[in-house]
Amino acid sequence: MKRIVHHLVLGLSVVIVAQAHAGAGIQVHPATFVGKAGDCGATAGTSIVTAAWLDGAGLPDDDGAKNDRRQGLLLSKNGPTADCSAAAAWITGVKNLVVGAGFTFGYDARIGTHCSGGAPRFNVRTTTDFHFVGACTNATTGPAPDDPLWIRATMDPFNPAHSFPVFQAGEVIESVQIIFDEGTDAGAGAGLAVIDNIRIGDKISGARNEH
Repeated sequence: MKRIVHHLVLGLSVVIVAQAHAGAGIQVHPATFVGKAGDCGATAGTSIVTAAWLDGAGLPDDDGAKNDRRQGLLLSKNGPTADCSAAAAWITGVKNLVVGAGFTFGYDARIGTHCSGGAPRFNVRTTTDFHFVGACTNATTGPAPDDPLWIRATMDPFNPAHSFPVFQAGEVIESVQIIFDEGTDAGAGAGLAVIDNIRIGDKISGARNEH
């Protein structure tokens, strides 16, 4: 069911929240998906998902300046994983990026919130293929530079442990979404993630000069 939902998020009934983070040519737009009957089974999804940039929830954005809002991206699914719904974010400013040597995907995630092998992950459509990339247990991880209580997750698109399927050198990106569709039944701390410093290649959002 999970992968069916991922494909639907790309094309159907997605609500874009009127809010975005920008930096270095990339914008991250929170969104939600609630499926109709037939989208991922006989039962329609329910309105148990939330996605939003929240003040005070993220890492430093402006070198500690007094006006630093420290926004973090909240992704929540307040119910079972099987529900046909997902919190998400659409990333703009990535179309036509070429995936080559040294290209990575990634974000920083607050320790204690949900970050598994499947969520939050990147859904990446290129001109030739579709890829699932990440999440934390399908990534190289270490302490986030801004705060040791966060982890930095970095995904190599050419590593079969990080990307399914792996990318071919030279693939051209058409679209990227962040998908969070694992619910409160997925274990301790499940159903809610907070991430920041979202990275696509050399582009970053959630860092300095966002607005």
